[in-house]
Amino acid sequence: MERRHQDRGRLRRNTSSYSSNHYSNSKYKHTSGTHVSSWSNRRRPTTYDSVEEKLTTDDAEREEGTSNSLQGLIGTCPFMCPGDLFLKIPRSEYMVCCYCPCVDFHRKVKGICSCVKIDVVLIVIESERAQRESLRDLAVFERLEGNPGKTSPSLAVKKFCRTISTKDVRASDVRPLPVLEETLTYLLNLLDSTDHGFELVHAFIFDRTRSIRQDLVMQNIVDDRAIDMYEKMVKFHVLSQLKLRRCGCGPDMVSLLHLNMEQLTKSLTSLYDLYDASRDCNSLYRNEAEFRSLYVLLHLNPTSHPVRESLSLWLQHVPLSVIQSKEMHFARTILRFLRLGNFKRFFDTIVGEASYMQYCVIEPYISEVRALFLSCINNAGYKLHPYPLTHVSKLLRMKESEVERLCNVCGLLITDEMGTKLLPTKQTTFCYPKDGFQNYNFLGLEQFET
Repeated sequence: MERRHQDRGRLRRNTSSYSSNHYSNSKYKHTSGTHVSSWSNRRRPTTYDSVEEKLTTDDAEREEGTSNSLQGLIGTCPFMCPGDLFLKIPRSEYMVCCYCPCVDFHRKVKGICSCVKIDVVLIVIESERAQRESLRDLAVFERLEGNPGKTSPSLAVKKFCRTISTKDVRASDVRPLPVLEETLTYLLNLLDSTDHGFELVHAFIFDRTRSIRQDLVMQNIVDDRAIDMYEKMVKFHVLSQLKLRRCGCGPDMVSLLHLNMEQLTKSLTSLYDLYDASRDCNSLYRNEAEFRSLYVLLHLNPTSHPVRESLSLWLQHVPLSVIQSKEMHFARTILRFLRLGNFKRFFDTIVGEASYMQYCVIEPYISEVRALFLSCINNAGYKLHPYPLTHVSKLLRMKESEVERLCNVCGLLITDEMGTKLLPTKQTTFCYPKDGFQNYNFLGLEQFET
């Protein structure tokens, strides 16, 4: 009996030692993989010498479990969510007691009595997928035939883990680039799902795309394919910002919008670093100008969503070819018109030049700009000459009935003289609505409203 406990203790210590050193002795360890381009010696317009250094020292990515000690890691997991890992260990290293053929202490160890002459012992390391099945921690999209305790390799997707201990990271738990691409495609296809509300779909994709970014950073993948994936994830957060606003309002929705905007800014920061690290001479990526312009558009209301760096300093590091692009010209023009108070040119420029993704970033601020316009009219107008509501609707590119509703929400009264609705000025009841603004149509951009 005493020998049995000694063997079991030796087994625990040895299996723990093996799991922690498995990666360091693995054949997958290398220093110059095919996924890591030779950009480490390039100088960039920041204080960092590499994307990995920037990402791993950044608070946002540190939260996602990155570490310099993972340099050279290449994932080997063939599934969207890691499956059980089967390891064949020499019997000379791991003895299994004949009285205990199956010992379960987070790792399932199966073998035969040590007196039997065998060469290997099979160790099964339980996967995330199996653990989540036992805990019934499966999202609606991961359940096999609706069973909350059963999933499959084609349904389960690796969850985001906030803290990762580098000693426990195995190559078999990290998905390589091709698997990450397939996983992202699978997730984005769920956006077309009509069986569940968008809030539920967004919550699932929101978490799983964070896990994808985590795997990309841990493997230090810097190439065109990684850039393409980041662009798709940024676009997801941009579109989600618009769709979530249309799902309703309330404390829960405000929290979702805040978290989505937080991940949008983090993803944009990582994408910009990838652009800089992968750039050759004065080359420009096909979508870079549009994605760079989003950072400028986020400054339309800097108090709502804080950005990481002042716009003037950020523009100093942007390539000249991007500054001269039509997308960046549009973003800077919109910001200038707003700060100058030229509301007519502001709305007209949006109708004439905005792309759908740019409009999704601008849309949350449009109602605030309209309310600001009403405030200016109310304060600067001549009291004896009310402002025609039809003129207001043309300037704000709204239906006249919606302009009237907006005025009422802001505490302004509308008068009717001989069938003509007027907006009296110098009203002291103007205020911004505490519960936020409703969604109003934007005349001229009906194709974006659907």
